[in-house]
Formats: sequence, structure tokens, C-alpha cells
Amino acid sequence: MPSTFPSRLGRRLAVMLAVGGLLASGLSAPAAAPVRAADPLVLRVGTTQDLDSLNPFQTALVVGYEAFTLNYDTLVGWGSNLETIPGFASSWTQSADGLSWTFTIDPDLKWSDGTPATSEDARWTLQFILDAAAAGKSVGLGYLDPYVTDAGVTKVEAPDPQTLVVTTDHANSKVLQMYLPILPKHIWKDVTLDTVATFTNDPKPGAPIVGTGPYQAVEWQTGQFVSFQRNPNYLGKKGAADQVIVQVFKNADTMVQALKSGELDYAREVNAPQLDQLKTQANVVTAVGQGNGFTELGFNTYAKDIPGGGASTKALRDPAFRDALGYAVDKQLLVDKILGGYGAVGTTHVPPFEVKWHTDPATPRTFSIDTARQKLDAAGYPLDAQGRRLDKEGKPISLRLYMPDNNDTYPKSAQFIQDWYGQLGIKVTTQVFDSATLTDILLPPEAGGAANKANFDMFIWGWGGDVDPNALLKIFLTDQIGNSSDSLYSNPEYDRLFDEQNKAATDAQRKALIDQMQNIIYDQAPYDILFYDSNLHAYRTDRFAGWTDQPVGNGVPLFGYGSLDYTLLTAAGAASPSPSPSAAPSEAASPGASAAATPAPTAAPTPAPSAGDTGSSGGGSSMLLVGGIAALVVVLAVAFVAMRRRGARAEEE
Repeated sequence: MPSTFPSRLGRRLAVMLAVGGLLASGLSAPAAAPVRAADPLVLRVGTTQDLDSLNPFQTALVVGYEAFTLNYDTLVGWGSNLETIPGFASSWTQSADGLSWTFTIDPDLKWSDGTPATSEDARWTLQFILDAAAAGKSVGLGYLDPYVTDAGVTKVEAPDPQTLVVTTDHANSKVLQMYLPILPKHIWKDVTLDTVATFTNDPKPGAPIVGTGPYQAVEWQTGQFVSFQRNPNYLGKKGAADQVIVQVFKNADTMVQALKSGELDYAREVNAPQLDQLKTQANVVTAVGQGNGFTELGFNTYAKDIPGGGASTKALRDPAFRDALGYAVDKQLLVDKILGGYGAVGTTHVPPFEVKWHTDPATPRTFSIDTARQKLDAAGYPLDAQGRRLDKEGKPISLRLYMPDNNDTYPKSAQFIQDWYGQLGIKVTTQVFDSATLTDILLPPEAGGAANKANFDMFIWGWGGDVDPNALLKIFLTDQIGNSSDSLYSNPEYDRLFDEQNKAATDAQRKALIDQMQNIIYDQAPYDILFYDSNLHAYRTDRFAGWTDQPVGNGVPLFGYGSLDYTLLTAAGAASPSPSPSAAPSEAASPGASAAATPAPTAAPTPAPSAGDTGSSGGGSSMLLVGGIAALVVVLAVAFVAMRRRGARAEEE
């Protein structure tokens, strides 16, 4: 489900939306707002995933993470090959003993409202999470907490406005991998652990969201769009777009039509046939990026009875039952038929994209309906006279399979699963929900709501990875039940291994432990990972140039890691973009060595709008996020925040 629990949504557009374009895109036209005297150059980005929140602690979707990376800077940023570059901090060093990091904040850094941005803002942000951990609580949905707690942060100090000192309980570089937005204390200071979930952080008329990122949200209409305007105080390179509009489409077909007609500049997560069709479209470039995530068939493994809820059969609690079902899914066929070959067969929950950490299962399952039948028989699940598979209480097994409504690969995959399970004597019924509703359905009593009853059997959804494998490893921890765990799986040995790998002294030791964890999940099968889907995006080149894949040669331009690629765009026909920022020192820098990052690039003048740009734009729902990658040469395994990719995931993913 979402990037830790799903997630796993008026506001009028700041520029005039063309009514004809909206109708062609399957959207209703919002009320028009005045445009500036000089029409702005507007970047229009399409997605089928609806935004869930502009509060970073409450989003569990890829589109939500994209929004907060436009609004805010993380402490350290990521370059075109996911190398570390300046973010909120301009430079950093690690102490000789490896137990503290000192970050320098540029004295000219300001929030978008003109307030000085200082080390105290960063201290407050990290301390908010430390205070939650000390109280045994999560901040909002809890997706961002692990960036601080897994890094072993014990103390954060701001001895002066330009200096932040972060102390950890063990030497590690996770402090440089925190996908955590630094928030303005003067806006958030009255938000508490009890109120953070209800703090919407929505923009108001004349009052955009306050951040240090390149663009600030000014308008949001649920199911239609979120609009951003340029941050005049942004210190980094200025991208060509004066405004960015992320438009939500009901389906990929209307989104692709908007891209073809020129009403859209970028389309996220098109399907394989659409991608192939777009390859011959004038002024359109297709991008196929290796995904740091997967699409899974998840099972309700919750071990306790829930009055009025829970799974329909206790068979789902049995690893032997779930393992047998794994033999009945032809994953290569799904990759070929559903993904059009743009993906790979799924195995373990750390994707091959994370080269440094992925391992193949020690005892892989191969597709065989006969083997699945034999294993079900041997595990105590016989057929009755009518050919129905029975559980150990003698009841026919009929499973409910749920999925979000934003990705057509889900229902297509479900049709095959219905047939394969049917050959085993197991009836499968399917139902599609919007992402928010599905998230609520999957939540167990531990989530705290009276209606949280985990009333489901199976689901198809996706996850996107993060800068560290922990993001995907954590979704099977016992303490994530009620948070990011959608399979509701619990295994004390897995929990122990997670804690041990998190403090391993070397990467080799850590990988050996993570290998064990991957095999536990594969063998016990709370998930049957169907495939590792690629990121299929497309963009136009007649309005904007400077599109840069992240990572270069193996990624896609947007919905990657941070906001860098937005700042590299130029107006079509303008001068070529400047080289991307140089890498900050390697995360592997020896203790005590200077890790001063390269200064942020000098701001370039904003290009004039391209000819014919009218600023018109068109305007789904879905859940958890994104994939990163290892640095090309050193193969540094990086990915993105574990998010419900719900989208093409996904949104995830």
C-alpha cells in the first residue's frame, strides 16, 4: 500500500485553463482566474494519481512527494546521477569519529515569504521527529520518521543561524540520504504531534505555501490540478517555467491525448501500447526508466480475529497456503501481456534496481498449476465434490481481490489471477476503489479508527523504493502494522534482522542480513511480487528543452528524486542548459574529511515565454512512490521513498 501507509485532496487555477482542452482531457473546467499581464510560461505535467495532501507528513503518494520537493528543500539534495548536492544546506563535514555531521546554511537563504531560513528551521524539523520517537508516536502517517530514526540521530543543535550539528549513535551516511523536507518553523511552530494530521498546509488566496524550493503551491482542486508559482527567493538555478501545473487525469488515455494535442508537456506513467504509439509522435520523446519498485499481489496475513472485519478465511494466515498460490501465477506472461515487455518478473521485495542490495530467492517458485494444486492438497486444503477448494474449517475459499482505480495494469492482472486461482478451485471476486478508500479498507485496528477493520483478503498495488533499502524493508515490520504494513505481516525473526542490519558495521555484513530478510518474505509470501514495472513517461520538446533523465541514461526527467530537473528546463529554442550541479563529496568520505558541497549554481534569468504559449492547461485518484538509482560507476544503490506508487506503480508508484 502506500509509502508507509497509504495513502496510501477549492482552489482556483492561477492561470486561465482552456475550456476546450479541459473537456478534451475528460475534465470539467474550473473557474477562470486572471492571468498576468505577460502570459507566464507554464509547464503542464500530467498524472493519473490524485494528490492526497500538501502536508508532507500526510502524503503517501508519488504525486505528494513531487509536490513537497517543489515546495521545500531537503537538507541535502540529489544530482542528475543521484550524487549529493547542496539542498537546504550548502556544505557539510563529518567528524573524525563519524558520530556527528556539521551542516552549513547559506546566510542568503530565505523562505519564499522573505523570512530568513536558518539552521533553527532544520533543527526544529528533525527535533519534531525525535520528540515523536521519544513519545512512542509517529509524525502523521509516519513515512518520514525513519529518515531520522534509522540514521540513529540522537541530537540536533543549531549553535548559530548558519550551523546545524547532527549527532548519531553510530557512524553512518544515512543522514545525507534523508528525503525529509526542511520546514519553516515560523509556519509550523504551533503544530503538535496531536494536530499534525489535521494541519492541511493548503495554500490560501494570496498566500502560497511557504518553502525554500523552486516553486510554491498556490492553488489546488482535488481531482483536477495543483498549481505552483516560481519562488522569487529560490537560491538555486531558475528553470524556464514561471508556473508548474500538475494536472490529474481520470485515465491514461485522456492524459496521452492531451500530450498529443499540446495541452500537456509531460505525461507520467503511460502504458506500454501508448508509449509505443507515442514514439512516432512529432515533438514527443518517450522515456523508459528502470523502476525502483514493484507491483505486488498482497495478502491479509493479520493473525487475530477482527469482529466484523478481517480476512474471509484463516487460510491466508498460513505461509504454506500463500506459497502454494505463488506457483499459480505466470509472471513472465504478465510482463509480456500486461507490461508489453517493459518490466521484469518479480521475486524479492528489494528490486534489482537496487543492485547493491537485491538478491534472488534461494528457492524460487516456477509457474505450474499442477504444483500449486499438489501443494494445496499437501498443506491441508482439499477440493470438495463440486471442485471447490476448502479451508481447514471446511469452508469453500472465496477471496476478495481489491485494487486502486488509477492503473489499468491492476484489473488486467486481476483477470489472469482470477483464472489461475479458479483452476485451483478458488473463486476470486474483484473490486476497484479510489486510493483513499482502499487505504482505509486495508487499515487494521492498530490504526486507531473505529472503522479500521482490515476487511479484505488480497489487493494489487505497488511500492516505490527510497534512497536506502530500509524504505521497502520496513513495510513488513511488526511495528508497521497500522502504519505502512498493508499485508499486516509479523515475524519476530524478520524484525530482529532489520534492527541488526540497520546497525551493521560494513555493507557486506548488512547485505548478508538483508539477503536473509528478502528470502523470509519470499518464502512466507505475505506478498507475491508480480513484476518490477518500468517507469514509462513521455514529454514534448516544442515548448521546453533541457529535459534530463535522473539518473542519466536510466531514468526519467520528472517524478524522480527532488526538484533538480525542473530547474534545468529551458524554453524551447533558448540556449542549452548549464551543466547540472557538481556532486558534493561522496557519502563514503573518510571520517573527518571535508564534505563541503559545490555551491548552488548561480541563478539564470528567466527566459521569456515561448511563442504561442497561452498558459492554458487541462487538468484520478491513487496511493504510495518513486525510484532512485545507484550512482552509475560506483553502483551506489539508491532509490526513492517507499511510497504507494499508485499510479503506474505504481503510484507507487
